[in-house]
Amino acid sequence: MTYTVDAAVVGSGPNGLAAAVTLARAGLRVEMHEAAGSVGGGLRCEAYFDGDIRHDVCSAVHPMAAASRFFREFDLAARGVELIGPDIGYAHPLDDGRAGLAFPGLDATCDGLGADGPRWRQLMEPLLEHSTGLVDFFMDGQRSLPGDPVAPLLLAARLLPRRLIRGFRGDVAPALLTGVAAHAVGKLPSLASDAVAMLLGQLAHGAGWPLPRGGSERIAHAMADDVRAHGGTLHTGSLITSLHELDHARAVLLDTGPDQLLRLAGDRLPARYARQLRRFRYGPGAAKADFLVSGPIPWTNPEVGRAGTVHLGGSHTAIARQEGLTVRGTPTGEPFVLLVDPAATDPGRAREGRRPVWAYAHVPNGDPRDPVDLVRSRVEKYAPGFSDTVLAARGVPAGDLETYNPNYRGGDIGAGAMTLYQSVARPVPRLDPWRTPLPGVFLCSASTPPGPGVHGMCGHLAALSALRHRFGIREAPSLGPEPAPPSASPTSAPGGPADPADREGPAGRG
Repeated sequence: MTYTVDAAVVGSGPNGLAAAVTLARAGLRVEMHEAAGSVGGGLRCEAYFDGDIRHDVCSAVHPMAAASRFFREFDLAARGVELIGPDIGYAHPLDDGRAGLAFPGLDATCDGLGADGPRWRQLMEPLLEHSTGLVDFFMDGQRSLPGDPVAPLLLAARLLPRRLIRGFRGDVAPALLTGVAAHAVGKLPSLASDAVAMLLGQLAHGAGWPLPRGGSERIAHAMADDVRAHGGTLHTGSLITSLHELDHARAVLLDTGPDQLLRLAGDRLPARYARQLRRFRYGPGAAKADFLVSGPIPWTNPEVGRAGTVHLGGSHTAIARQEGLTVRGTPTGEPFVLLVDPAATDPGRAREGRRPVWAYAHVPNGDPRDPVDLVRSRVEKYAPGFSDTVLAARGVPAGDLETYNPNYRGGDIGAGAMTLYQSVARPVPRLDPWRTPLPGVFLCSASTPPGPGVHGMCGHLAALSALRHRFGIREAPSLGPEPAPPSASPTSAPGGPADPADREGPAGRG
C-alpha cells in the first residue's frame, strides 16, 4: 500500500497534540483532524459574554503542565507560555469562616494548620524531596523500573495503611486534603483518590498549581505551532467517521474514547477486544458554570481570594458523603464544586468591572440539571453577596458536555472512571494499552494511561509506541525548542515497512 502521510492524528486535545508533536519531531509527515472549528479540546477559550473576556472552556489550572515529563522537555516558557503560580495554590473554606490554605511554601502551610502542621509536613515533605520521581512514576513509570525507586515506596507507605487523615487533630487539614482527593471524581476514600491527593497535594508546595497567562488556549497554540513548524498539517472542521477515511496514513492515533474507536472501526476489531472496550466504565459527571462578574468574589475569609483554585464542599465528612451520593447516581443540591477566579492570579484576564469565574460541580453521570444555580448557591454560602456581582452566567449540564467533546461521556471529564483498576488498565488490560489489535491504529486519549489531566503523556506514550511498532524507531525524539528536522522520512517510502503488519492499511482487513 502507498501512504501519502506517515501518521494521522484524530482529535486535537492536549494528548492528540502531544502525539502529533512527538511524531512530527521524529521526522514523520503528520496530519491532524479536528471536528471542531479550532484546536485544543479541553484547552480552548471562548468569549461567552464579552469580547474582551476570555473564559476557559474546560481546564483552567495546570499542575501537570508544570510537572510532567512531556512538558518539562517541551519547555512552555521557551515558547512564550508563562505559567503563573498563585499566591495560594488552593484554598478550602469551611462553614464558619475558617479556611485551609495550601501555600507554595510548605512552611507557611504547616504554620497555618497549627497543631496539624507537623502531620501535614510528615505527609508532604518526603514526597516533595522526590517530586519529579513521583510524577514520573504516576505518568509513565508503572510499566518500567522507576527512575527514582524511593518515590513509589514513599507513596505506598502513605496509601497502604488507608488512613491518610487519621493523624490529624482538627477539621481544617482533613478538609484541605479531601478537597484534593476529590479531583479523582469518585468514591472517597479510595486508593485511587488517596493517590491523587498525594500527587497533587505535594505539587502545590513544589512545581505548583499554575494558570497560563492569558488562558489555557496558550498551551494548545504553542503545541499546534510546533506541529506546523515540523511539517505537520492541522485540519479543523474535519470530522472522521470511519477509519477507512485514513487508509492513506501508515499510522492512525485516536485522541478519542473507547466507544468512538468502536464506531470508527465498525466490525473490524477482534470480538474479545471489542467486548473489553464495551466494559470500560465511565465515572460521575461534571457540570460547568461560567460567570461574568463585576469584581473579586467577596469571600468571608479574604485569604481565599488569593488562591488559584478553591474547593467548595465543607468538611471531610460532608465531601465524602456528597461524592458517594454522586458516584451512586443520586443528585443533590450541594455538590462538590471546584472554582477558579483567573484574574486573582492573572490580572490581565479582567477588564474594568468585568472578570471571568470558572466552576465545575461534581454531579451524577448524565445529570441534565443546569448547574448555574447549584454553583451560585455553593459560592454564596462561603461568599455572601456573590450573586450581586454576577453580570451574566452560562451553564452546561453534565449530559451536554459530550456534545462539546465526545470524550466526556455523560460529563465524565476524566474520560473514564478513575478506580484503582482503571487507573492502570485503561481502556483494557494490556502491556501496551495504546496499541490496538488493528495494525497501525493506536489510542492516545485520556482513556489510556496515565489518564486525565493536561500532561500530554497519553499522547506522547502512544506516539512512542507507534514509532516503535510501526516505524521501527526506538529513540525518543527531542521535544525541546530547536530547528525543525527535514520533513521527509526514510520510513515513508512505499515498500519499506518496519514490520509485517504494515502490509495492511490502518483499518486492517475488511
